[in-house]
Amino acid sequence: MINVTKPFLPPIEEYQHYLQGIWSRNWLTNSGPLVNELELKLKEYLQLNHILFLNNGTVALQIAIKALELKEEIITTPFSYVATTSSIVWENCTPVFVDINADTLNIDPDKIEAAITDKTTGILATHVYGNPCDVEKIQAIAKKHNLKVIYDAAHCFGTLYKNESIFNYGDISTVSFHATKLFHTVEGGAVFTQNPELLKKMALLRNFGHVDAINIDGPGINGKNSEFHAAMGLCNLKYIDKIIAKRRSDYEYYKEKLKTLRVAFPTIIKDAAPNYSYLPIIFESNEALNKSIKILNDNLIYPRRYFYPSLNLLNYVSPSSTPISENISNRVLCLPLFYDLTREEIDLIARLLLRVQNS
Repeated sequence: MINVTKPFLPPIEEYQHYLQGIWSRNWLTNSGPLVNELELKLKEYLQLNHILFLNNGTVALQIAIKALELKEEIITTPFSYVATTSSIVWENCTPVFVDINADTLNIDPDKIEAAITDKTTGILATHVYGNPCDVEKIQAIAKKHNLKVIYDAAHCFGTLYKNESIFNYGDISTVSFHATKLFHTVEGGAVFTQNPELLKKMALLRNFGHVDAINIDGPGINGKNSEFHAAMGLCNLKYIDKIIAKRRSDYEYYKEKLKTLRVAFPTIIKDAAPNYSYLPIIFESNEALNKSIKILNDNLIYPRRYFYPSLNLLNYVSPSSTPISENISNRVLCLPLFYDLTREEIDLIARLLLRVQNS
């Protein structure tokens, strides 16, 4: 069986080394030494000034919305994982969907201003599949209209734009360290900001508003993560360059094998260095996609329809039309891509896809 992804796991003895320390200290959570060590090493690796390690990427989005005090309407993308929209709704705000660019699959900045009203307080955009949004255009719009910007960068660990981390952009960027991501802590996430005051505010939100053991400064939630999760992150960080290099190589190998397949690949924006976290292909029709899924499934290969449905069609949001997102979501499929994937397995997947096309 070949799933769309498979978590990278370090040598077990490396993880056990950290477990021995956890057992000896008996410090399991509440900003333990491994959590602090992971934050420091992530800042060093990503060349960032501020990071908070959290328990997942969805809480990261919710804390970002709360920290920026966003209210009423938030402009967002319909082409993302459901957590992007649900976080907005969960924080009692209204998602306003702006359609995507048909080539990059990111929110189309040229359509954002038409969606701005006197109720708009922010923009929450997703860097889809690790491919950066047009951050400069979005920032110019936000500055013009006095809006805050959050980037859902769940897919973006290691992604660069103009030779710096994509996490540097926006008022806050968020990331997921879920087991499906190329860098993971089993469950986890993080927030990034260049604003130290905003960081302090999010640190309070992460830990129930605790200033110290006695004093509370405003309402917060339990967004902390544990020593066990930090230990997995510390193990995996040692291998991240090797992981990204392997995925890049496999991505290019796939493209060569699929060069006669009638599909399109998303366009990477200029000056971006993606992390190859996903391998999406866009079929000519929904029928072609479904036929391909069937033959793959019949051979115990399980790609995923990331992202389907278009989020503007969810039953808990106001109806709206985003025809490009709706069209793409009916035709896009993410193929298996993970560290242990073999060339023989890629060859098999390519042969099956080409067999459907040529049948």
